[in-house]
Order: sequence, then structure tokens, then C-alpha cells
Amino acid sequence: MSAADLATAEWLQRAETQAIFAALDGATRRTRAVGGVVRDTILARQRDNPDIDLATELLPDEVMERAQKAGIASYPTGIAHGTVTLKLGDTLAEVTTLRQDLQTDGRHAVVAFSSDWRLDASRRDFTLNALYCAADGTLYDPLGGLDDALAGRIRFIGDPRDRIAEDGLRVYRFFRFSASHGSEQFDAEGMSACAGAVRQLSHLSRERVGQEMVRMLALPRVAMTLAGMAGIGLLQIDEAVARSLLRYELLGGRAVETRLALLASAGLDQIQDAWRLSKDRVSAARAVLAAAALMADDRIAEAAYRHGQAAVEGLALAAALHDWRPAHLAEAARVLAGMVVPDFPISGRDLSDMGIAPGPAMGRQLARLEQAWIESGFTLGKAALLALVSD
Repeated sequence: MSAADLATAEWLQRAETQAIFAALDGATRRTRAVGGVVRDTILARQRDNPDIDLATELLPDEVMERAQKAGIASYPTGIAHGTVTLKLGDTLAEVTTLRQDLQTDGRHAVVAFSSDWRLDASRRDFTLNALYCAADGTLYDPLGGLDDALAGRIRFIGDPRDRIAEDGLRVYRFFRFSASHGSEQFDAEGMSACAGAVRQLSHLSRERVGQEMVRMLALPRVAMTLAGMAGIGLLQIDEAVARSLLRYELLGGRAVETRLALLASAGLDQIQDAWRLSKDRVSAARAVLAAAALMADDRIAEAAYRHGQAAVEGLALAAALHDWRPAHLAEAARVLAGMVVPDFPISGRDLSDMGIAPGPAMGRQLARLEQAWIESGFTLGKAALLALVSD
């Protein structure tokens, strides 16, 4: 797709989108789509049922009033900063009044509403995110963002140091967009500004940093980006970890949990705290780590039994960490793929029937029998296992 094809985009042609535009003077271009949905449409990047960001000359109260009259649900999700969320059917549109920053502390800005589209564009982060699209598909590119988007250039708007001073999270966004839209090539001026800001980011919310990192770790290619972040001191990654990240990527891996496991040389607890990661995500990373340790010891059956689906990522992690030869990985993958893990045939009741009382002794017996069963490739049956019960 090209800029000329914007008018045919599914999200723009959708009846709900056009109804929202109609309610907000889209025909006179007082409201326009902006940012990711415009950028990725031009770049022919698939976005499933994308949420839509709209910029408007209308004030927030007027947006809500017009939406109500048109039967469109509205929510004042960020009204103090000019943002209202509209919902019509399955279509969500975040509508923000044109604005300019009057004052900022690097996290929060004091803004003034405006009707100047170029001023609105100038307060955004990167040129490729300052692309606007009218209701009829007409593209507006006040800052040369189209050429940058097509060339894969992640270029700050204006002076990178000023943009970072407005919001320090843009350092992380620079690297994320360089990975997702810039082929892991770094604009020299932007890189220099990020390097200069590294020691000035302690004020950032750990949750916001974690959200950026998780989005980054889910990208197809990110190993070189993480190495670039380490090169300016934004992350702590040694050369061995950097090589393992690249090997994992070359194997086709892109799981967030596995990449977290690879980054865990500092410890998962520290990463969880630094990025405010969920317990479920960290638990999943721990399972991959544990499965990888078993895989590295050629205990494929035990990895499959104890860690289920995490064993697949554990296999990839072990191969990346230990630089397995292709034949070794292929054989281990073949064994894992053909493995059927049954239920352990022994229970505590079976041992009770043999006169073993519940408690630590029974637990030790069950653990020993379970290990024997795993090491047999799950071939030992109930009778054979009970025959191994010791006094």
C-alpha cells in the first residue's frame, strides 16, 4: 500500500469509523486520523481490528457532546489532557484535541489546546508518527514523516534532546521503533541524545518502562537493539547474553518469556522489580529456564513432564545458551515432538494401602518413584513402580 491507497483501507472505510468522522466534522477535515494506524497502513503492516487515534480541532467537551447526539458512546479517559475515547460497535477511537506543551517535567505535561496542526505535529515523538489522514484518505505530512517511514528512519522531531526532555520514555520508544520499523538501524543524532539521557531517567514509572520493554521483546528481531541499549548503559547485558539472544532469534524464537529468561543474568526478581512485570509472566520465564536446564542435561522427558508447553521454549533456550549444533537441536526436537506424557500412575492412596503413613516419608517415596518413572521414559507401570517401594 502507498499513501495514495489510504482511502481504500478497511479501517477507514468501516461504517463506524466514517460515522465517528461525520460526528466530528471529518468532512471539513477538522478531525483526522493520526499516528500508528496511518503509518502502518502506508507501510502495508497488518493491524487486526486496529484502534484508531484521531486528532481534532474540537474541544473535549464538544467531542463528547457531538458523540452523544450521534449515539456514540464516549468516555473521558484523559479529558484533562484533551483525550476522549469513543466506541461504536467494535470500533474504538481515542480522540485528542490538538495541543501544544507549555511545561513538562519529563513525565507529565501542562498543555494548551490549539487549532494548529503543525504545532500538534511538532509535539509528537518521531516524524513517522506525525502522519495524518482525513476521512477521505487524504494524507497530511507536515514534517516529512512519509519519507522517513518509507525509508525506515526513526528520527526525532526537531532536537532529540528536547523531545526526550519532554518525556524520558521516548528513549525506550526510540529503541522499540528502531527495532519494529527501522530494521535495527539507529539514527546517529537520536542515539547520541539517548546516550546523553541515560542517567536522567530514574523518574520514569517502572510500569511504563516495563510496558515498553515487553512490547520490544515481542518483536521478531530485537537482539541488535538490546545490544545497542546495552552499549549506552540503558540495559546491563554481557557479550555472552547478547550472543545467546541473537542465536535464539536466528532459530526463529520471539517469545517474551524466553527473552526474559535470557536476560535474567541479573536475576528474574531484579527484572520483575525494575519493570513491574506480572507474576504470571515471571513464572512463565522461570518455567522456560527450568526446562532449558533439563534439556541441557538431556532430560527431555522430564522437561516435558514437569513443564509442559514451556519445554518447547526451553529447548530453544538451551540451544541458544549452549550453541547447539543443528543436528543436536533437530534430534532433541524430534524426540520432544514425539513424546506423549501420560499421568503418573501412583498416588498417595496406593502408598497408604501399603502401610505408609501420609507425611514427609510418603512424599519422599512418591518423588523417588516419580523420578524412576520419568527416567524410564514413562514405561514403568503401576505394579513395577510399587515393587520399587522401599521400607
